Amino acid sequence: MIVESPDPSAVDRLTDYWVDLATEQRDHDSHLVAEGNRAEMRERIGRAIVSDNVRVARYEDDGIVGFVMFDVELGSLATVRTRGLVHNIYVEPAYRGEGVGSELLAAAERELADRGVETITLEVMAGNEAARRFYRQHGYDAHRVALEKPVENDTHSKENK
Repeated sequence: MIVESPDPSAVDRLTDYWVDLATEQRDHDSHLVAEGNRAEMRERIGRAIVSDNVRVARYEDDGIVGFVMFDVELGSLATVRTRGLVHNIYVEPAYRGEGVGSELLAAAERELADRGVETITLEVMAGNEAARRFYRQHGYDAHRVALEKPVENDTHSKENK
């Protein structure tokens, strides 16, 4: 397996993978619409490729089998640490469990470290225990927890006002 920067011609393949990823995340209560975001993600992935913020895993005989996107956080507020962000790790189902995701994550971490980040952040759906376990095995711990509730619930009903 080779992990490398993709050629711009890979944008459609990576967009297909992102749509597959977003579709899978719906099983874990993601609010993203997979196909409805295809065009926007194609643009984002294209910019990430040009900015060297994508790595792909490739097997010589099978081509690209997964990808990871990442970048350095450029927030408007001053922070005590420079953060790198890892986005959208995806591995084709047939290649899961073979270390592809680990290699992609390691490549993103190395690149972010080379760019001077001190902390790496990523998001995972709370209900995606397999992904949470994967990241814990790679040293990631919860730092911030997002809480949500639907607007229509018992605390907002007329009976409770």
